[in-house]
Amino acid sequence: MRLTDINASNELEMINNFKRLFGDTKPVIAMVHLLPLPGTPLYDADAGIEGIVEAARRDLKALQDADVDAVMFGNENDRPYELSVDVASTATMAYVIGRLRPEIAKPFGVNVLWDPMSSVALAAATGASFLREILTGTYASDMGPWTPNAGEAMRYRNRLGRPDIAMLNNISAEFAYSLDRRELPDRARSAVFSSIPDAVLVSGAITGEAAKFTDLEAVKRVLPDTPVLANTGVRHETVADVLRIADGCIVGSSLKVDGNTWNPVDPDRAAEFMRLAKAARKG
Repeated sequence: MRLTDINASNELEMINNFKRLFGDTKPVIAMVHLLPLPGTPLYDADAGIEGIVEAARRDLKALQDADVDAVMFGNENDRPYELSVDVASTATMAYVIGRLRPEIAKPFGVNVLWDPMSSVALAAATGASFLREILTGTYASDMGPWTPNAGEAMRYRNRLGRPDIAMLNNISAEFAYSLDRRELPDRARSAVFSSIPDAVLVSGAITGEAAKFTDLEAVKRVLPDTPVLANTGVRHETVADVLRIADGCIVGSSLKVDGNTWNPVDPDRAAEFMRLAKAARKG
């Protein structure tokens, strides 16, 4: 078998989980940012875990009422972030999602920042359909030297009996500088060949900051058969342009009150975003 045939076979296999979930839709995956978890510097001990559950419930309802295509639970508020997350954080996330599980009407995913093994464990424990993580690369980051291990995470997923979990690999890590000086499209193409993700994500420099259109275009150009999603900073005024290039997007800050990452979801902003996204997809 020629190398080009192997590459085509790999790409066909890796899109199965993403296509199984979303078909040909360019999905809008909306974030449920949990309040700070126990043990983290910003945790509100007075509100307690029940406060985390209720805030997540309100955001989940607003997003589902807006008819987003999927939701993703993340610990965005757990600053400063860790590369090896406290077990209490993962356990609390599992508890919160378990409490909300009967109310989740959309496909859902998880993201434990920035720990692939914890994300896999959480996805398996809660029945999540997908996860988002940094799975490849080497970075100098706000959290220190950062070298994720895709092979370890993918094998862990399969050992836990969940090969159906779609792995969304963010190839341009936020809060970090890639020490791999290959151009982003080359890193993306290599990551697809070596780590077999179900989709590739392209990000801006930090949460809420948009990925460059030129980066999205360049990555999609070299990965025509691989789902490529915009991971950060998609706004109402840009969603149509993003969806002309990308195969979907992950959105959080733009759906919040005043567009502020740390605020609750604004039902009106979420509904308007989905109106614009659906119009773009029809176009």
